[in-house]
Amino acid sequence: MASKLKNLSEYDPDTVPSAADMKFGILVSEWNHNITGALLEGALSTLRKHGAKDENIIVRYVPGSFELVAGSRIMAEHAEVDAVICFGSVIRGDTPHFDYVCQGTTQGISYLNANYKIPFIFGLLTTDNLQQALDRCGGAVGNKGIECAVTAIKMIALQNEFEKKR
Repeated sequence: MASKLKNLSEYDPDTVPSAADMKFGILVSEWNHNITGALLEGALSTLRKHGAKDENIIVRYVPGSFELVAGSRIMAEHAEVDAVICFGSVIRGDTPHFDYVCQGTTQGISYLNANYKIPFIFGLLTTDNLQQALDRCGGAVGNKGIECAVTAIKMIALQNEFEKKR
């Protein structure tokens, strides 16, 4: 659903399991930090709201959105996390660079989801202009960071549910 039709910050908190026993990795692109920093703050406040402990949240930075894939792989292999949330912001420019970064990052995160045993949450904003990005990091259509935190909690709970059945 297009975010114009749904506020990214709105959700039913009663449908979100407790995050008290979950461990989260968060990778944040330094590029467009005014955007990615706001996404991070939205995620952190939401994780804490649902019981996540600060000592169970690992935040690390990568130079740009394209590096989210390698950074996420490194985090998954070297930190004991239940999910990795990836935050980046790519704003369309005058060259095809936008297309390459968006496509490569999207494919890379999809690959990680298919090949690792933890969820990688897609928090990459791909916008035509700065205003659209601002609208999605706490502006007119909410904060994608909040949505990503809720998604991470729900995906960890889903995985835990099926692992307990074994």
